[in-house]
Amino acid sequence: MKLSVIDSGNFKLDGGAMFGVVPKVLWSKQIPADDLNLCSWKMRCLLIEDGNRLILVDTGMGDKQSDKWLSYYYRHGDGDLIHNIRCQGYHESQVTDVILSHLHFDHAGGAVSWNKDKTGYQPTFENAKYWTHSAHWQWATEPNDREKATFLTENILPLQEHEQLYFIDKVDQPFENIEFRLADGHTEKMLMPLINTGSQKVLFIADTIPSHAHVHIPYCMGYDVRPLQTMIEKKSLLKEVIDNDYLVYYDHDPFFDVSKIELTAKGYRAVDGGSLKSYLG
Repeated sequence: MKLSVIDSGNFKLDGGAMFGVVPKVLWSKQIPADDLNLCSWKMRCLLIEDGNRLILVDTGMGDKQSDKWLSYYYRHGDGDLIHNIRCQGYHESQVTDVILSHLHFDHAGGAVSWNKDKTGYQPTFENAKYWTHSAHWQWATEPNDREKATFLTENILPLQEHEQLYFIDKVDQPFENIEFRLADGHTEKMLMPLINTGSQKVLFIADTIPSHAHVHIPYCMGYDVRPLQTMIEKKSLLKEVIDNDYLVYYDHDPFFDVSKIELTAKGYRAVDGGSLKSYLG
């Protein structure tokens, strides 16, 4: 098995929104903000080569939105989903599966692209099965008022229309070396793939803990639909991580791909943050 980090770019979000009730004087020690109180965040995807399958976890926000829409999120950086897949020695047509942790625009936007003449949309990965949870699909296609702005129909419905949509809860063990943990704090039935490389298990913890600065239990995003549930889920997951010596993979951390976790007298914290390559080679 081979794991590769795929950088799909950076964007900016308000620091207060990303850390909820935690005061800026605390969170800004770990994640700096600009003059507008905006912090820069990665959209970090993961590519897994496992036997005859090439599996992509998340897709970033894509590039089909208008320049005006993209300007709201200050998209920046050199990350390009397709380019960086090719830089790893693969072609997008080789992707067999796309696991979408959830269908918020910064995770699912790259799943769908314009067709050649820009008259409609099509799945970016034409030969891939796209995986989500059936309850999350319903949640996204019948959105609540709080999340409606992040569940964009053009990112979602073409997957169903092109018959490339699959649900992990409807198939018995869809992946040989990937298990799933589920979370309901950030959004309904978010997927967190647990990848067994043979020598190391890696937990793609998605937006339950988007960066190393969110490991401390009270540090939850203002975007979470159920922040108290997020805190419960973090405690359970972090205990599992320590008990089994997992590597935690961060989707939005501006500095680190991964870290280990330790429990101190002051609570959980990230340690030995670094690149995925430094751990797995």
